Amino acid sequence: MRKEGAIEVIVEAKPDVFNHNIETVPRLYRTIRPGARYFHSLNLLHRVKELDPSIFTKSGLMVGLGEEKDEVIQVMDDLRSADVDFMTIGQYLQPTPAHAPVDRYVTPDEFEIYARTARTKGFLMVSASPLTRSSYHAGEDFAVMKANRDRQLAEANAS
Repeated sequence: MRKEGAIEVIVEAKPDVFNHNIETVPRLYRTIRPGARYFHSLNLLHRVKELDPSIFTKSGLMVGLGEEKDEVIQVMDDLRSADVDFMTIGQYLQPTPAHAPVDRYVTPDEFEIYARTARTKGFLMVSASPLTRSSYHAGEDFAVMKANRDRQLAEANAS
């Protein structure tokens, strides 16, 4: 809730992963996340990296809310600009009739395209499928992400 000094307290605690889900594309923010602001979320993720670049950062995106493919790719670019390490992309499922309806069901092939695209942008870990949820397989994903960072550092040191 934008409390002064809160992010510094969290970073000082040295979590293994700092997660803040972006949830949707900027165009849909006012409808889907009326109490949040897209660029505030990006700035929060980036601030963690400014304070401690060793902390892994993670964000999640729901698809099937009416977003376009180019908007999803822009979110990927924005997250990488904020130095986010791990991205999840999952199918939005309407939790109650009071929530936004599902616009469409994204195909497994589309999820695979999103995953490949995100990997080419430099995310250390990407999980994208209809049933991907932000915390699902968190322990396994953390191990993969850490191994990928270690590999990148070794390759950079060898150069």
